[in-house]
Parts: sequence; structure tokens; C-alpha cells
Amino acid sequence: MSPLTRRELLSYGTGLVIAFHVQRRGRAATLAPEKPGTDPNAFVRIAPDETVTIQLAHSEMGQGIWTGLAMLVADELDCDWSKVRVEHAPAAPQYAHPFFGMQATGGSSSTNSEFMRYRQVGAMARDMLVRAAAAQWKTSPKKLRTENGFVLRGSKDKLSYGQLAEAAQKLPPPKDVKLKDAKDWKLIGKPTRRLDTPEKISGKAQFGMDVQFAGLRTALVARAPVFGGKVKSFDASRAKAVPGVEQVVQVPSGVAVVASNFWAAKVGRDALQIDWDLGPGAEVDSAKMKAAFRETAKSPGATAAKAGDADAALAGAAKKLESVYEFPYLAHATMEPLNCTVKIDGGRCELWVGTQFQTLEQGAAARIVGLPPENVTVHTPFLGGGFGRRGSPRSDFVGEAVAVAKAAGVPVKTVWTREDDIHGGYYRPAFLHRIEAGLDGKGSVAAWRHTIVGQSIAQATGFEKMLVHDGIDATSVEGASDSPYLDAVAARLVTLHTPQVPVPVHFWRSVGNTHTAFAMECMIDELAWAAGRDPLEFRAALLAQKPRHLKALQTAAQNAGWGTPPPSGHARGLAVHESFGTIVAECAEVSVDADKRIRVHKVSAAVDCGMAVNPLALEAQIQGAIAYGLAAALYSEVTLKDGRVEQSNFHDYRVLRMPDMPTVTVQIIQSEARMGGIGEPGTPPIAPAVANAVYAVTKQRLRSLPLRLT
Repeated sequence: MSPLTRRELLSYGTGLVIAFHVQRRGRAATLAPEKPGTDPNAFVRIAPDETVTIQLAHSEMGQGIWTGLAMLVADELDCDWSKVRVEHAPAAPQYAHPFFGMQATGGSSSTNSEFMRYRQVGAMARDMLVRAAAAQWKTSPKKLRTENGFVLRGSKDKLSYGQLAEAAQKLPPPKDVKLKDAKDWKLIGKPTRRLDTPEKISGKAQFGMDVQFAGLRTALVARAPVFGGKVKSFDASRAKAVPGVEQVVQVPSGVAVVASNFWAAKVGRDALQIDWDLGPGAEVDSAKMKAAFRETAKSPGATAAKAGDADAALAGAAKKLESVYEFPYLAHATMEPLNCTVKIDGGRCELWVGTQFQTLEQGAAARIVGLPPENVTVHTPFLGGGFGRRGSPRSDFVGEAVAVAKAAGVPVKTVWTREDDIHGGYYRPAFLHRIEAGLDGKGSVAAWRHTIVGQSIAQATGFEKMLVHDGIDATSVEGASDSPYLDAVAARLVTLHTPQVPVPVHFWRSVGNTHTAFAMECMIDELAWAAGRDPLEFRAALLAQKPRHLKALQTAAQNAGWGTPPPSGHARGLAVHESFGTIVAECAEVSVDADKRIRVHKVSAAVDCGMAVNPLALEAQIQGAIAYGLAAALYSEVTLKDGRVEQSNFHDYRVLRMPDMPTVTVQIIQSEARMGGIGEPGTPPIAPAVANAVYAVTKQRLRSLPLRLT
């Protein structure tokens, strides 16, 4: 991977182009090699027509960074917000994530990782524009000021940024810049409507599925019915007889039907006759796996957290509780199914793909085609949902698309149907938690022994060195081994078993916190009821030394009306959880009808993420995260029998529908804490909050997801 060439740089147009470099942190966590020296890693350009175009080093997939990161530049630049435009940056080392060392979007880190450097580029551009105006007026830059896209001298003289852009471009960038004080921010921290909304409403926004050009073909791949299966032989005669089908080619993942249109490819694929070698994947069965996990959890695994003697403390506890919490595989179920367009021509390869990992896709394509990475161009359209699925360490769906295009010898868009997506794997892993806890004579938690069983996400990927240590995948235990509740328990032990199962697993919105939050918060709730104490008061005692968690919890409870009678037949449940540096507390109000259907009416959320760059986007993300988490709480699961996934589409892999959505109120708690993420932290607390409310109204404790009353 090389820096942008002069030709590529000039292709961005005339005007002021600012390149900036900020010292990177977290070098030990780098996943991709980086060339020595100082490469610029992001750009902003100001054109003579006054437009300010910001190159987005991350992928916009609905989380709002198209607007949020632009706000950082625009505030320091003092430009006219109505003139701001945003583009996805190409795949290049300049745009590497400051923490990850590669171009990536994930971990709810886009805004907090870019907070300083995007502001710095705005300040650098402003400095150069001011110096250009000072040279033209033959005065000192210190005598000038900026406002809304103009450099001003006194009360009458002014030059627009567009007028100054070409002159400013010839000046050297400043070595140091002074950033604005928070009191002077005009955009940062203010509710701001999204820049990408108008084109998404009008249909002008381009997603990966929208990519189209002359000569482009569509392909669908027939994959093994069980994970790990291989093609033994196939007969393509019936597929080739389908009008519109042009080629049938074998690729590592299966057999691809290449056609002039989607429907021909679909019908052609259905007509294929394939003899599969199923392999050991045909033995996977969800019921058997659950039973095996339960048996495994009876003995301790690798130690993830330990203090005191949990065994002795449990033996001496006044009251003991044991609970097992179970979690199924979950598909990501993005609204835009997976797709990738590939064109290989003249020693170059172009990808059009909604991806969270541009660097990895570029590298994977280069290896498959046999080209240097700099000859692979990655175009990033909008992503119709990511939730982790479009950030694959294995570049699975992108690598497959490149293999199809290479085999076919023509530009191809490889498309996954909804059924392909649900059947296709890379799920949130299935997990089981077994927790034994003890109360002392005063009703306080005296002992905690916790065993977790589930597949590793990071194992055998490029993330393994960073995330797996001493047999512990950090993503399997996050939210449990470091729970703020356990800091108040003198005797505690958290261990992990990592079974090998031939089902591909992957990051899913909020990763390990999706199951650890449920296990922790439900067990805490069980202990509160067993101690005869109010669930809020019980939690508050455990969180006495965690003021941020406590404040969020109390705020959400107070806003929900905790302590006052809910409507008849309703009950409230609480949960608070920290993930990605952000604390979110949620109080859910639920009811259960005569058919034992759970209805969530209201959710009160309180959020402490440090500072909110765009409060409007934060509120939307919490609402969306709650909707996503509610689907898993109430409906979604992937089960396997004889190695085959039993679900196929939204009729049996339910996601949340409009009538299911509760009223959600969000209160942002301003704090001086380091800025956390916001795309994922709203998801973990919702399932335990609902389960705890269901217990309050029915006295039936539900310990498995999705929640089902008997």
C-alpha cells in the first residue's frame, strides 16, 4: 500500500487540499503493517465554488459519522455548514484508524478516535486561509478573524474561503495549531441534522446494491448446506439452460451462477445439481450443543478474573443461588443483504463494497488476483447496516466476490439473498453462563462463581494476537470479568471454556456484551429479589464506588417513574452496563397479555459517554440500538439441526417490526469522562431490563433468549 500518487491527488480537483498527520496511539494493536515515515492520513479540500469536501476515513452505515466527523472539521474551520460535502475516502494507508492501524470502522470508535485529528485538520486549513488573506492584504494574520466561510478584516473587508483556496494551497501547513476552547464551539455538542438524510430520503444515495455500469453481470453462489461442506461434483446443464445465465464457475466457497440479471442467476442457481461432501458440519445440532455446554459449565475453565476464595465464600454463604443463562446464535440481518461488485481489468482490480474493513478487503483482493495492494481500488458506498457483519477479519464475502469475478473473467456483482444471509454464518456465537452466587446474613453479595462457555470470535483471525491471551478471548468475557458489580464482591471467580464448533462466528453489535450484560444484570436482579431488597437499592449499594454507573442507573429509573405504581398489568425492570467506554442504563416497562406475549411499552435510557459531539445522532443511535437488542430479546435466534440452519428469512428469523417498537426517551448525562462510543452500548442493557420486568409482572424468571413464557 502506498501514499496517494500526484495524479490521484490532483484528481480531487483544484483548491486547498489539507493533509494531516497525527501521532498514532496503540501501535501494539496494529493489525496491518505500516510503511515507515509520515504519510498524511486524511484530507479536506476547499474549492473555488466555496464547497468544503471532507474525506471520511470511516464507513457510514447509519451511525451518523457522515455528519459527526464533518462537524469536527467544520467547527475548527469556521466554514459555512451549508457548503460542507462528505465523501468516503479510498482505501489507502493515509486513512488508517488511529488505534487499529488499518482503515476500519468498528468498536464504536469512529468519533472518539478522530476527535482530535479531525479538529486539527480544520484548524490547519483555517490557519492557511488566514495567512493567504494576510498576504493579499499585506497585514498580520493576527489582525484577522474568520466567520462562516470568510476571512474578515475589520468591519468591511472580507475574502471568501473559495477566493483564497488556491493561494492557501501554495502555503506550507502549520507545524502546530491551537484548537478552539469548548466554549467557542458552534457545532460540536449541538443537535445537528444529518447531512446524508436528504439523499437517502430522495433515493439518490448509492448503496452497494445500487452499483451498476455497462457490462456488469450478477452472480449468486450455491454454498454447502452445512458449514465446512465442499463440492464433490456438479452438473450445470439445467442452470445453463435458464435464459440470461451466461456462466457457471466453481469457486472455493461453492458454485457461482453468472447471469445478465439477478433473477436469471437465482433461477439458474436453483437448477444446479451439486453433490456435496458435507464433512463434520453435518453433526452440529443446537439442542445437543446446548446440553454439551451445560455439562462443560459444571467445571471451571481458564481464569478470566479472580479475587479471594469464591469456593470457600460460597460454602459459607447464608443463601446460595445458581442460575444458567443461554444464548443462541444470532444473524446480523442487515437490511441491505451482502453484496460486492468486482471489476478486474488491465492489471487493476476495483471493488464497490459496503465494508467496515477497507484495508483487509484491499489486501484480500490483491492476494486472490495476484496484484500489489496499491493496484486494488476500494470504493465505499453507503452501508445498509453493518452491525459487525461487514467487518470480517476473513474478508469472506468480499473474497468470494473477487474469486467469482476472476473465474468469470467479467465484472460481476455477487449478491447474497436474505436466505443466503441467514444461512451463511458468521453469527454472534451461542453462549452459556453458569453463575453461582451467595448472599451473607445482611443480604449483600458475598461470593460469585461464574463459568462462561462459547466460541471464540478472534481465534484463527488477524485479531487473535490482540484479543486472545492465556486462553481467554477478551470478547467472550467482556462485561463479566470487568463488571463494576464484581468490584464490590470480595470473593469472585470468572472462568471461560472455548469449545471448537464448525459454525463460523463473528462480531455482532456490542460483541460479548450482548450476553454478558444479560447474565450479569439478571443474576443481580435475582439476588435482589432473594435478599428481599428493591432492585434499584440493591444495585446502588453494589455501585457505591462507581458514581457514573450509579448516576446513569438512578437517572433512567427516575425518568421511568421507578418507585411509583406502573399502569395496571405493567411492571418495570432495570439494567445498567458499560461497553466501549460508555455507560448506558435502561428501565423497561412491559406487560404480558393473555397469550403470554411480552409487550415492551416504554424504555427510559440514560447515557454517559463523556461528551456528545452530536446529541441528536446519539439519541438516534440509542433508539436504534434498543430496537436491535429488542429483536434478540423477543424473537431472533438461529438454530441448527443435522448441521442445517432452520431459519431462512424474516418470517422465521424475526426482527423488530414497527408495532413492536416502544416509546424510548434518552437523557444524556454530561460528564468529564473520556469520550466513549455510542453505536453499540445501547444494545446490551435492553434484554435484561425486559427480562427483569417480565419477572416483576409474572414472577417467572426467564434465563434464555429469546424470552418465551411458558
